[in-house]
Amino acid sequence: MPLVEVEAAETQDDADLWFLPGPLEEEPDFLSPGPALEAKESEIVDAWRAAEAGQAAQLARVAARMGILDERLRRGPAGWRQRLALIEASELSWLTQDRIGLDRLSLYIALRVSTVTDDAQALYRIGWTVRRLVGGPAPLMLQSGVAELETFLDRRSQPGQWERFEDAGASSRVIEMAERETFENRAAGWLAMMDQAEDLHPVTRACMGFHLWHVAELSQIDDPLEAAVTAARIAVADLASARSAPGGIFAPIAMGGGGGLRAIGEPAARLARWLSAMESGVFAALRRLEEIEAWAANAERQMTPLSGKTPLMLRDLFTSWPLLSVQMAEKLTGAHRATVQRNIDWMEEKGLVREVTGQGRYRMWRIVETRATE
Repeated sequence: MPLVEVEAAETQDDADLWFLPGPLEEEPDFLSPGPALEAKESEIVDAWRAAEAGQAAQLARVAARMGILDERLRRGPAGWRQRLALIEASELSWLTQDRIGLDRLSLYIALRVSTVTDDAQALYRIGWTVRRLVGGPAPLMLQSGVAELETFLDRRSQPGQWERFEDAGASSRVIEMAERETFENRAAGWLAMMDQAEDLHPVTRACMGFHLWHVAELSQIDDPLEAAVTAARIAVADLASARSAPGGIFAPIAMGGGGGLRAIGEPAARLARWLSAMESGVFAALRRLEEIEAWAANAERQMTPLSGKTPLMLRDLFTSWPLLSVQMAEKLTGAHRATVQRNIDWMEEKGLVREVTGQGRYRMWRIVETRATE
């Protein structure tokens, strides 16, 4: 048989083999597209570097205002820092849906008093916020690691953290160890990202850390409290390291509204909102300090005829606490309740303070603001 006919026969036989797969180029692709590749850590940090470069002018203004606030706090009494911390914590509680007013917060911090309608867990969280905004360990220091971050967050002593697993019949100890190991892994990744952004301005670095916090899932979903407090402390890291006397402990963000904490958009948009909120917050903090300074000067002039230590201590307390009750003043000054009440009544008659609650128990007073002279 000729060679041509043999090859034609073999080709025909191959065509009859219908069960063999066709050529690869003709095979249809029925597979679903795979997950999109995640951005590399270096690309994420580079995006925040580009955002910082685009917001350089506003960043400079915010840093300058923060320096002014730091200087005012450094030269003022320690009570000013506590006053701003209480206001910032109360504002944050509304953003996190805890809704702790200054009256309830002040009573809880000073006396550990709560009502039957108060959420104990919410009060604990906002109490932790006040403690970290007033002082305590810094979230990020040189050579800081997971243990330091865990200490800052006070995770090991947080009540009720593992109760939800007991309801499911699981061993709380085993679950706690598993959760802690997961937290350590996630925290290590977040800290590594923050280390890569060491060259960024602390304000930018704080903003980046706040938004990466949720990516790392270091807190519960839709709970920005821990991330916001951590970022507020990171934002003033350069100021804290450049001075010897204590000044600004945190950057007021919630005082400027909730826009800075919105997790929407690219890094450039997020940083722009962050800077705008921080600038407004610093202005609000400076205005409050001017008002309290003017009030203190006016109170000192009017209270000169009064004798004893109680009037002086009350004046200092009113500059440290946005709201003050007789019970709080009694504990904080050590004076007799009748003496405290008599001096507060005198201050109210002179127009220095006014009662704001309108209730019989735990009545609270606040200062009557005196605008600083221009």
